[in-house]
Amino acid sequence: MADGAQRHMQVDPRMLELLVCPLTKGPLTYDAERSELISKAARLAYPVRGGVPILLPSEARPLED
Repeated sequence: MADGAQRHMQVDPRMLELLVCPLTKGPLTYDAERSELISKAARLAYPVRGGVPILLPSEARPLED
């Protein structure tokens, strides 16, 4: 799969309803442009690779102001 196609994969909305931030247990929102799940409470962005959310704090990117 080409990188551009992989970047714009969608996350199943039903799955998104079930997922929570592993640190705060709060909700996540999907950023399709960056292919990340955002935890506003933890101020972290978790990557989504090949349609699979990587919910490891060690893999998350800190959100900037």
